[in-house]
Amino acid sequence: MIMDTPKVYESEYRFCLILWEKGPIKSTELAKICEAELGWKKATVYTVIKRLAERGIVKSENALVSALVSKDEVQTAEIDELVDKTFAGSVPAFLAAFTRSKKLSKKDIEELKKLIEDYE
Repeated sequence: MIMDTPKVYESEYRFCLILWEKGPIKSTELAKICEAELGWKKATVYTVIKRLAERGIVKSENALVSALVSKDEVQTAEIDELVDKTFAGSVPAFLAAFTRSKKLSKKDIEELKKLIEDYE
């Protein structure tokens, strides 16, 4: 469980998806992409960069923006929080709820079995 990964909120996550795909990237180029893909003004982009930098999620040096936290780390922290908050930390309860709303294919089931075997 990754406890020190800072929280990334929904709009920030959409920004981070762009950064993880394109970064490291010049802030001016990032602002253009965010305007096209997210509809954000340049000032909004720079505010988000500053906020994420203060929380240790991104780094901005010499107008070059790069991620300090990976997509996997953020996703893992988000799932950990969800399981803890909603399912009292119970992974089996989380999986039971998940499979009630989503049909698992044979391939999905085999991949889950392999994950469990590798974990053991």
